[in-house]
Amino acid sequence: MSAWKMEMFEKITSEVFQVGGPNFTSSEDAAVYLVNANGAAALIDAGCGDAVGRLVENIGSCGVDPKRVEYLLITHCHIDHTGGARALVKRLGCKTAAHQLDAVYLESGDNQATAAAWYGRKLDPFHVDIKFKGPQETFILNGREITALHVPGHSPGSVVYLFESDGKKVLFAQDVHGPLHPVLKSDQEDYVNSLKKMMTINADILCEGHFGIIRGKEDVRRFIASYL
Repeated sequence: MSAWKMEMFEKITSEVFQVGGPNFTSSEDAAVYLVNANGAAALIDAGCGDAVGRLVENIGSCGVDPKRVEYLLITHCHIDHTGGARALVKRLGCKTAAHQLDAVYLESGDNQATAAAWYGRKLDPFHVDIKFKGPQETFILNGREITALHVPGHSPGSVVYLFESDGKKVLFAQDVHGPLHPVLKSDQEDYVNSLKKMMTINADILCEGHFGIIRGKEDVRRFIASYL
């Protein structure tokens, strides 16, 4: 029998790829997504940090020079999404971005709010270059827009990112499913309102953190609504 081999990436659109997660890097990684806008790139989240070298290789396998990654866009502070951030930034030289309400936990290395203690880990704190606030922020990647929308609930500074590719709205909403817990500073009312907000986006493709890629407007809406 041949040994099982990890995938390098999954193509979602001609410009969007999954490059990290249990089938791509490490079993404890949440999904990591790559946006390639004519050679200029952005990563959505960084995984837990156990397979940063493999993640960088996977970026290259998509035909993207890892040094062309301009942004590491953080969806929220939890360690399975951010534990690899410091090492990635050191290797790629990209700027980090997160909502200011979660950035404070990343910069201070708060092992409770970042869920590091749940995993028996310690977060390697890192500087967040761009701390945005308010309901919306726009990032420009080689003339293309990536829109950040504040969706608190799972964590105070949870964010989703929206990018249009191949005529489709691609929504990077990493932890739609939660969970909610006082240690994570979750808020149930905010969470429900954020789910409703995500449904109004009417996305064609949902890139989730732990449940894979959901395609089709109705299936995306059904998935989000299932947590209401």
